[in-house]
Amino acid sequence: MSVKAHPLSRRARVLVPAVAAALLAATTAACDSDTTSEGTSDSVRTLTPEHSEHEESPSEEQSPDAQQSPRTQQSFAASVSAETERVRQEAVKRLDGVEGRGNAVADVSVSGLPVAASEEVRSARVRVTNPTDEPAFYAVKVEFVDAEDKVLDTVVVGVEDAPPDRTVDAQANSRKAAGVKTFPRVAQAERG
Repeated sequence: MSVKAHPLSRRARVLVPAVAAALLAATTAACDSDTTSEGTSDSVRTLTPEHSEHEESPSEEQSPDAQQSPRTQQSFAASVSAETERVRQEAVKRLDGVEGRGNAVADVSVSGLPVAASEEVRSARVRVTNPTDEPAFYAVKVEFVDAEDKVLDTVVVGVEDAPPDRTVDAQANSRKAAGVKTFPRVAQAERG
């Protein structure tokens, strides 16, 4: 006995992907979702009831989206990287004079993040909980150790203005520990 497919289910199987593709194309075109360019193309116009696509007065100001953005994605990434490095350098300075493990080891925990064998970095999630009543700067030294407890790399991260009575995350990345099963641990933590 053979089971015959219902003719509507076959039609539905053909129509659903076609309708989904058409909706996706229309949504993408309407949203102009290209994130690799600066701003929007000069050919993209927003239509309002008062103006049509063909009526554009010279005195009319362009929307901010139609103007070229002064910041590119590359310059934004560079500024974020520079800020991260500034905070890290501040953390290194603060840990420089600390004896022992520091005053905030109890406020900090670390855990390894899963990695693929092909990844070029080993990462650890650094969790900082500020138990005080005011925002605080945290300097944290993370050691990446192997199964024999040998330190493969030491990474310092800073957390600026950790809010009171809240937990924030940072990430410690090591290229030296890449490709090796490592375990991150807090070597020092200072709240200041």
